[in-house]
Amino acid sequence: MPTRPSAPLDRPLPAHRADEFTYLLFRQHDVLSRQQALRFLTARVIDRRVAAGRWRQAHRGVYVTHAGPVGREERRWIAVLAVDGAILGGVSALAAHGLRGFAVDGVHLLVPAARRDKDAPSWVVLHRTSRLPRDDIHQRGSPPSTMPARSVVDAAQWATTDDRARSIVAAAFQQHLVGYDDVARVLARMPRAHRRALVARTAADAAGGAHSLPEVEFQALCRRDGLPSPSRQVRRQDASGRYRYLDAYFAEWGVHVEIDGGQHMDVRQWWADMRRQNDLWIAGDRVLRFPAWVVRDRPAEVATQVRAALLAAGWRPTD
Repeated sequence: MPTRPSAPLDRPLPAHRADEFTYLLFRQHDVLSRQQALRFLTARVIDRRVAAGRWRQAHRGVYVTHAGPVGREERRWIAVLAVDGAILGGVSALAAHGLRGFAVDGVHLLVPAARRDKDAPSWVVLHRTSRLPRDDIHQRGSPPSTMPARSVVDAAQWATTDDRARSIVAAAFQQHLVGYDDVARVLARMPRAHRRALVARTAADAAGGAHSLPEVEFQALCRRDGLPSPSRQVRRQDASGRYRYLDAYFAEWGVHVEIDGGQHMDVRQWWADMRRQNDLWIAGDRVLRFPAWVVRDRPAEVATQVRAALLAAGWRPTD
């Protein structure tokens, strides 16, 4: 008895549905939930594609619809689709918005406080919130995510150290992902946010909104540590013949101090480089540079280097 020819593995979608399906795959970097897939295909077809190796089950009810390597974009979609009601948050959301220079361990998701999910992928980091207004949700995020300003505040809250929190806030400003007013509005809605004051200070410094404050704090530091009082905003000509204003200048000893309100992408590395450079300049030109947050938060380090530069230049403290 002749056998019936085997049926094709799947049937092509109708043209009007194929376009919608193709667009969904494009938008979600070839990642689908089973619920989404069932809008276009039968359960049997889905299971056949998985069995044939054309699709892979990345998590319970989530599929990658290609056989190639899974990249960052796919992982973000897998995470969001695997946890019902979740959106990208913190540094993961910032990375999706274009933040550069930060390695992200796992994918950080924000979920409503009342929601419980016991089956998230092992590499997903869940954070719960009871405060997520519509203004903090990116309405066109792909994947769904918090807005950049809310992402900055959350990333700073969740950072492992204060220095990493400063780095993230500063980098977001430097890379033009956020503006000061946007961050200030988020902070106003989150009076109990962890590191709220640190975020506010770093944002003000990075945005240039507190230009004179670090200089005032440096003057107070000099008085407190028995250092001579520098002149502020002194006009000097540099080696190229251009004139510039010095933040602080100890004229008698030729020691310049520059306080940088703008922040580097990686504050920790930037300050480490500055400190090494300062050590070299103490014996030479004696031009010292400090980020504003170091003047504020680590005054003893600043005072130690300024004192060393002044002593090398001939200053002697008076009792």
